[in-house]
Amino acid sequence: MVGTIKNNNIFGVFDDEDVFLSAMRSMEETGIRIKNVFTPYPIPEVFRIMGLKTRMPYAAFIYATIGVILTYAFLYWTSVIDYPVIIGGKPTNTLSFVIILFVMTINIGIVMSLVTFFIIQKLGPGKSARIVHKGITDDKYVIVIEKTKEMSKEDSQRINYTLFEYGAIEVGEKEHVENI
Repeated sequence: MVGTIKNNNIFGVFDDEDVFLSAMRSMEETGIRIKNVFTPYPIPEVFRIMGLKTRMPYAAFIYATIGVILTYAFLYWTSVIDYPVIIGGKPTNTLSFVIILFVMTINIGIVMSLVTFFIIQKLGPGKSARIVHKGITDDKYVIVIEKTKEMSKEDSQRINYTLFEYGAIEVGEKEHVENI
């Protein structure tokens, strides 16, 4: 591949969440651009520090709206148009649909949101996991900084030193760290 750097990412491993968050804040203030972070669980503060936004709630709302419309159309067609069962003169289009509509709205919204998430993140059966650090799934927090072509060796050493200065227990370089 033309124009790639052998070790194109610098990573710092932290073992305390507070130290990790303060390091992120400090690095953003000093102008060091963080490419990605890996944590064992979601931390809302990370989203605020990195300025990340998601459109998944909007997608879930659209999926749930489509789900309620399709479910109501199906229930109406089966109970009123195709096979109306009139029992004791009761109307065929009643509020008995409400519980089914509620459950199917939630079900369709969740399933379609999960499908969207897996498609966007390119996850699926057979995908091999690329792990930045082996403790990442247990109790470690990792900050990844991308090395650019313009970055000199001194710049990367300065970033390594800065990571240690902010409390990293381990600093290293790795090739092709994926955005998860």
